[in-house]
Amino acid sequence: MELFNQSSSRFILLGLSNAPELRLLYFLLFFLMYTATLFGNLLLIIVVRLNSRLQTPMYFFLSNLAFIDICFSTTIVPKILANTISHDQVISFLGCATQMYFHLALGATECLILAVMAYDRYIAVCKPLQYNAIVDKKLCLSMASGSWTVSFLNSVIHAVFTFQLPYCKSNHVNHFFCEMPPLFRLSCADTWFNEIAVYISGGLIALCSFLLTLLSYVHIISAILNIHCSKGRQKAFSTCSSHLVAVSLYYGTIMFMYFRPRSIYSPNRDSIVSILYTVVTPMLNPIIYSVRNKDFTETIKKTISSISFSRSM
Repeated sequence: MELFNQSSSRFILLGLSNAPELRLLYFLLFFLMYTATLFGNLLLIIVVRLNSRLQTPMYFFLSNLAFIDICFSTTIVPKILANTISHDQVISFLGCATQMYFHLALGATECLILAVMAYDRYIAVCKPLQYNAIVDKKLCLSMASGSWTVSFLNSVIHAVFTFQLPYCKSNHVNHFFCEMPPLFRLSCADTWFNEIAVYISGGLIALCSFLLTLLSYVHIISAILNIHCSKGRQKAFSTCSSHLVAVSLYYGTIMFMYFRPRSIYSPNRDSIVSILYTVVTPMLNPIIYSVRNKDFTETIKKTISSISFSRSM
């Protein structure tokens, strides 16, 4: 089968729809979600920096998560917006490889940071008197830097293996960004090794992170149920509920996307699932974590009041 020249080749991202009446709708929808993602996560980072009461390990990791979400969406959404309003839906071979690399690296980092946050909540609920001694600044920096390093090194392996595959004459990617499953379907070679690498990597990072998170919550829920005071149980659970919602939303979509047999892949369904964890989840995370947080909302109110007062002077 004829191969296209990979050194100078380009992929064509088919996007979400070719219908002209839907392209504008998709553009507006993604633009609003991307704007909300940037605004919400930047606001979260700024508020954590402004409020001394939020200078805690949990908010240190939450700031990491907000930064990941900003980068995660920026890796994908601007290209979606450009392709949606343009007839030129081309992405270069290098651009595709770069997009996939950062998408995988940031996605894996988010998995690990969520697991680290679950461990932080486990220590806070199950060992509150030892919390400050265990979760100190050195441990926080080590866990955060370790999460970033492992994820970015892991992504190198997948990017190299994926873009060393021989691709068939057709360069139309039936997706709105460069992701491994749609690219595998364009290859002339057997992608068995690449798929096994995905499962191994997923087992080592995503699945292990999920199991560590699950184990932390088993201990957390057990500890909460042993609290005799209903008010105490409610207070303990409120410290974990936001993280639990975020974890469920993110891991559910990731596992559905990557831990399925190849035979049940569906381009349309895959696109919807990918939108959830690349666009919707980063937008919702700052809302999930801040909506019930009094320190967060009070800081925003004070900041807005001080800005309004300075303008009135």
